[in-house]
Amino acid sequence: MSESAGPDPQASAPRRGNAAATRRRLREQEILAATRALFDERGVRDAQIEDIAKAVGTNRAIIYRHFSGKEELFALTVVGYLEELRERLVAAADGHTRPRDRLAAVVEAFVDFGIEYPAFVDCAQALMRRSGSELFAEINEAAMFRLGRGIAACLGTLSDALDEGVASGEFRVEDTNLLANHMYASGLGALQLARVGLLIKELAPGVPTVAPVSVDQIKRYLVATGLALAAGG
Repeated sequence: MSESAGPDPQASAPRRGNAAATRRRLREQEILAATRALFDERGVRDAQIEDIAKAVGTNRAIIYRHFSGKEELFALTVVGYLEELRERLVAAADGHTRPRDRLAAVVEAFVDFGIEYPAFVDCAQALMRRSGSELFAEINEAAMFRLGRGIAACLGTLSDALDEGVASGEFRVEDTNLLANHMYASGLGALQLARVGLLIKELAPGVPTVAPVSVDQIKRYLVATGLALAAGG
């Protein structure tokens, strides 16, 4: 009479490893969701690691087991914003067939998203102020890849509209990827201006003053600028 075989320890080990990896991913997603919620509620400056840990029922040390530091945590939170932004941009582009109209709609959707989520603008600007060597020193390669992929996906919606305009003869752009990157960077700066709501100008030579500027003005300016650059103006 043969003895029944017991559980194979070599077979159960991968299952335990998979379960641990799944738990880790779920905890990371939970931390990122809590970070995003704090960003949207309080702003980036007032979101502290201790607050994030408290929101997920853990402590600061556990946060740093999942992320190498605050910069990496914030960068991966930006990835979540970028994924949502890309959906908005694609939906805006899909509503039009003419390249000029598609480009204008994408720019308008970008402005609307930045106004709705000012924390995204703050995080994206903070990342752009760091040099590449600084970012790679503070953020691991996998997180940098995810961040780059998120930005590239959003820029792709812009460059696709530009490429279509070049192909139709409506636009004259030598490097559509460069223009898309320029529009993204300048758009973030203009969004900050829209949030402040003020322009600085000279009332008289050497005498500064301020004047109000609205979100609609900024939006119209970014659309007009983008179209002019695309047209070779």
